[in-house]
Amino acid sequence: MEKMKKWVLAATLIISCTAITYFGLSACNDANAQDSDSAPKVESAELIRTSQSWDGVELPDYLQGRPELVAVKYVFPANQKLGWHHHPVMNYGVLMQGELTIIGLDGKEKVVHEGEAVVEMVNTIHHGENRGTKPAILYMFYLSQKDLPLAVQHPEIPLE
Repeated sequence: MEKMKKWVLAATLIISCTAITYFGLSACNDANAQDSDSAPKVESAELIRTSQSWDGVELPDYLQGRPELVAVKYVFPANQKLGWHHHPVMNYGVLMQGELTIIGLDGKEKVVHEGEAVVEMVNTIHHGENRGTKPAILYMFYLSQKDLPLAVQHPEIPLE
């Protein structure tokens, strides 16, 4: 009889633990599902993936040595031009507001629209201009090294 009581007790404990585990976890999962369904989800969208600058030229290999990453916010007033320059390092960015036109020395143009990503030319002379009526805001990210300039100006080339 004592053996039977122990067996019933053991069976009851196993069934109880199984029921609590199943229903308890199920309730927790339901609660988590409700929380995750009602909470906003993180979204991601790849803006650009390329090994070429906007003019179709292959980007150079990475520099050797310790990198220095630089982020710069540019604000181009309406109807303003940035002088001729070139970048000795790779860089890319996202136009946050407005519209920006990039012009190569060869006359090739790229119009960047609000929300678009752009990969700049490397070691190729160009300039940018805002032909719009509101400021253009551009966030640029440079893959540089300590003491390297982000841009080299060419004031000897007149803007038209």
